[in-house]
Amino acid sequence: MASFFSRPASGRHEFSAVLGFVWRRWRAQPAFLAWTLAGIAMATVADVMMPLLAGWLVDDVSHPATTATAHRALWDVTGLTVLGMGGILARRTAYVAISHLTSRVMTGIVTGAFARVQRFSSEWHASNFAGSTVRRITRGMGAVDTLGDTVLLMLVPEVIVLCATTGVLAFHWALMGLVLAVGAVALVWLSVVLTLRYVAPSARLANLWDTRMGATLSDAVTCNAVVKASGAEAREDARLAWVAGRWRQRTVRSWLRGTNSANLQNFAALLMRMMLIAGVALLWLKGRAGPGDVAYVLTMMFVIQGYLRDIGQQISVVQRSVNEMEELVSLFRMQPTVADRPRAGALRVTRGHIRFAHVRFGYEHQHGRVLFDDLNLDIAPGSRVALVGPSGSGKTTLTRLLQRLYDVQAGCITIDGTDITTVTQASLRGQIAIVPQEPLLFHRSLAENIAYARPDATPAEIAHAARQANAADFIDRLPRGYATMVGERGVKLSGGERQRIAIARAFLSHARIVIMDEATSSLDSRSEMLVQEAMERLMAGRTVLVIAHRLSTVMGLDRIIVFRHGRVCEDGPHAALMAREGGLYRGLFELQSL
Repeated sequence: MASFFSRPASGRHEFSAVLGFVWRRWRAQPAFLAWTLAGIAMATVADVMMPLLAGWLVDDVSHPATTATAHRALWDVTGLTVLGMGGILARRTAYVAISHLTSRVMTGIVTGAFARVQRFSSEWHASNFAGSTVRRITRGMGAVDTLGDTVLLMLVPEVIVLCATTGVLAFHWALMGLVLAVGAVALVWLSVVLTLRYVAPSARLANLWDTRMGATLSDAVTCNAVVKASGAEAREDARLAWVAGRWRQRTVRSWLRGTNSANLQNFAALLMRMMLIAGVALLWLKGRAGPGDVAYVLTMMFVIQGYLRDIGQQISVVQRSVNEMEELVSLFRMQPTVADRPRAGALRVTRGHIRFAHVRFGYEHQHGRVLFDDLNLDIAPGSRVALVGPSGSGKTTLTRLLQRLYDVQAGCITIDGTDITTVTQASLRGQIAIVPQEPLLFHRSLAENIAYARPDATPAEIAHAARQANAADFIDRLPRGYATMVGERGVKLSGGERQRIAIARAFLSHARIVIMDEATSSLDSRSEMLVQEAMERLMAGRTVLVIAHRLSTVMGLDRIIVFRHGRVCEDGPHAALMAREGGLYRGLFELQSL
């Protein structure tokens, strides 16, 4: 998989892909989209009609004052008033509709992006900074808002105005209509070329460094404890300053290119306006245009001046929004590497019988190196099994495959005879309780953290699970008890307290299978004793896999499986393995004893 920092695809394909992505979400809200377009169209037509009525008014007041001319002038003034009020109401309709449209689209995008990110593989999350992912989504959401306002409220009216005024001018003077049509097309073409070929590449690079800056901030803030322990605040300041400096350089270049592009487009628009004004002046000299016609053209130029001046800028804004959405859209194009099969059912575990049959697996990032090749393993229901061996031998990978965090490349894994690829991942993982070496807690209450596997659990059930995990005593001593917020990643609790909360969560899940990853390796003696007691209670009647680094903690388990380079080299209880002369387990145990 490509690195998160890899540059997104560029060019017209990416531009059309992002616009198509947004259009599909606009189209999913047809009522609000229709009201937005109808409101802005009516308001724009009112703007186009204003110069025409102004020209009629000038013609009427240029004649001697009579009752007839006064009535016509009054009607012209009334028409201008009605058009002005109608334009205000139509724009309000468009703004209200687009507010609902954009908010619904943004909500759908953020929930959809979050759902996809949650389902990406563990390897993807290990390779991507959390801060970068968040920045990727939030920057794209802001761009959706900007893109909607620019396209629907600015570019659409500009197109309507140019088409309508071109038609009116061509009806009166074909040559004037042709000048406006050719000038408008040339101006749009110039804007698109400058934006796509000149501004967009620098904007894309600026966004890349914006993402990197978010990643650098997140990395340092997340590891703040290490920064403080090393007295490395100044070093991290310098690191961020270097990244921010590169971001500033790329961003300033992008902004300056946008300014240069806008200046060229404004100059081209000025030339077109001067040609139109010169043309109507020439028609007046030849007697082919009256005062009202001249007034119409001049008023029309004032109306479209803003549109012509802004059209290039709006195209630049569209491209910038597209650049800012590219990384977000790429999330929606990615497919989870581990996906549920169509019509996958729910797993029901009654015994906890685990079997690995002819399993073959290797990590993608290890360039095809195979870790497990024809692995066969049968774990009886209710047995307590230790997984031991040197680092990198496959202990943790085995438990990840059991949770289907990765898919095997050959063979199958079954639980109670059911292939785990035929059931939903949620139901599979709901039947497996995890007690990790470093428990992760949400910045939520203790009750919410304990009940995470069973959010419908009652307070009594939560308290019972805490008592089983030896966590109730320290929770009761807290001022807010089970309502206490634990801080980000549980930093307000000690290691032993976090571990007992993780065990309480496992108790509450009622899972038949439990995976423990050396849960007492970093605890003090008293905390280790409390955790060990809780773990003994948790293991009763369940199928348990214990990833063991300290071999003294697994002597009493039913079975010890010893891995080396992805192969099972020894298998049996502690006494049998210790009886083997030159055995790997015996060698590791004696080394740790020394």
